[in-house]
Amino acid sequence: MPDEGAPISYEVLERETPVYSADGVTVGKIEVVRADLGADIFDGLEIDTRSGRRFVDADQVATIRERGVDLKLDAAEVAGLPRPDPAPPTYRADPAADRVKTVTELLGRIAERFGKRDGWKRSR
Repeated sequence: MPDEGAPISYEVLERETPVYSADGVTVGKIEVVRADLGADIFDGLEIDTRSGRRFVDADQVATIRERGVDLKLDAAEVAGLPRPDPAPPTYRADPAADRVKTVTELLGRIAERFGKRDGWKRSR
């Protein structure tokens, strides 16, 4: 692999930067960085490959450097990546999903966060 330079932030990654698979193959070039800059959330990359545009999830990006991006996927896995959605996903908080229904459930959650109750004995 060529010298890719120093590590950089996804915020300054330039279009047309080469993308390399984990096995060292040049698999494409950067087209779009998908991110919410205001919330500092890196969603992933759209890359232009011989098979067309593909979406690489942020979890599959190993390093981002000045002159190259390294993926955690080998070339065959990159070829199997999905095409990007026309619009990036959006997320919102769902407070109801984390709502506790009983006091017992609340105490159980507290116990999980502070360690198990093993070895404790009720004193009264």
